[in-house]
Amino acid sequence: MVAHSNNRPSRRALAALALDRRRMLALGGLAAGAGALGACGSNTGRGSSDGVNLYQWYHQYGEAGTKEAAEKYAAAYEDATVSINWVPGDYDTTLSSGLLAENPGDYPDVFESHLNRSMVDSGQIVPLDDLFDGVLDDFTDIDVKRNSIDGKIYGIQMIDDPQFLYYRPSLLADAGVAEPATFDDLAAAAAELTTSDVKGLFLGNDDSATKLFQPIVFSAGQTLLTDDFQIGFDKDTVIAGALQVKALHESGSLLIGAPTEAWDPSSIIQGLCAIQWCGLWALPQIIDTYGDDIAVMPFPGFAGGAQTVYNGGWSTFVNAKSEHVDEAKAFAKWLWIDNEEYIQDWCLSYGFHIPPRKSMAANADALAEGPAATAVQISQDYGWGDDPNWTPTMETAVDDMMTHIVLEGADPSAEFDTAAQTIQTELDSIFG
Repeated sequence: MVAHSNNRPSRRALAALALDRRRMLALGGLAAGAGALGACGSNTGRGSSDGVNLYQWYHQYGEAGTKEAAEKYAAAYEDATVSINWVPGDYDTTLSSGLLAENPGDYPDVFESHLNRSMVDSGQIVPLDDLFDGVLDDFTDIDVKRNSIDGKIYGIQMIDDPQFLYYRPSLLADAGVAEPATFDDLAAAAAELTTSDVKGLFLGNDDSATKLFQPIVFSAGQTLLTDDFQIGFDKDTVIAGALQVKALHESGSLLIGAPTEAWDPSSIIQGLCAIQWCGLWALPQIIDTYGDDIAVMPFPGFAGGAQTVYNGGWSTFVNAKSEHVDEAKAFAKWLWIDNEEYIQDWCLSYGFHIPPRKSMAANADALAEGPAATAVQISQDYGWGDDPNWTPTMETAVDDMMTHIVLEGADPSAEFDTAAQTIQTELDSIFG
């Protein structure tokens, strides 16, 4: 199951969700409005004698069987009638509108999203700490942090989606290229693997300019924001990394203008590139094409830094506006914390994701060997996740900085200073 619709969100778009919002859209359009939203719902829960109705919202996943699975889970819940709203198109915008709706049924009681501080400051969601009693240690630190604001947990991780580089070992062996461990190694390998028909590397159609800022930061052992809400990265680190990216951009080794974005494995499957950045969700498709001739690796380190793996995914939240908050929390716990059968089914039956419960991931046979096992291991060894205090304004500032440096040749020092000032102004406005 791909953790997105047929247009995988970019980092900026996923960073844009429910404050206006967020991270990694162009999912096209269900306009707000009770009639339109209700048309996508399915009343599939059996319901309880007290007549509690809950509305659960999902964005439209791309894999066959996902909608039916969500409806199956809802139908199995006996303590409320759970209606599924399967939202095609621009989920971010539709969700933002739905969270402002006033009438039950027009807004979700339970919904999937990505946490940001705006959701908490505006009172859109409720804390879920009590749901984690006895099981908190079974969730990764990354997932707890990405779903927490000011020491309270607001989201339950539904799926973990590490992103890394796919490559065909046979192509590297034929070219005499070893698996790259550093960014310079990666650039050299991409150049060596580029032919008249195949580009060495595909990182995305934005030419990698915006995608690589956060790997630069985390490779250096730094972070976006410190625990006391200060900028967590330094100028020298970012400029050195940005200039490495600029050199790669100018090398002619990158695939640009691919038919689909990097969330879709079509480019490596069709032989348009030798190495592609994508996510674990794509592994079954790639294996169907190449069999044993596929491997995964973390993103190489920048300027002497460590390798990195971005761990993405989706979480479920409870709407503070719900007329049945306690019942909505009970349903969310039943489905996304307690129900091992359905969690495993959701993560591994329709695509490929890591179950967020560490015990469940360790017992998943599908993740026990081959590239899947490597993906799990490198996500644990090199993984980092989203910071819910990192706002869309901050992301836009660094995206613009990288674009101006990498694609337009702007002065790196001036661009960094501009981005840092925007981020600091944003921090001051939020935290004082």
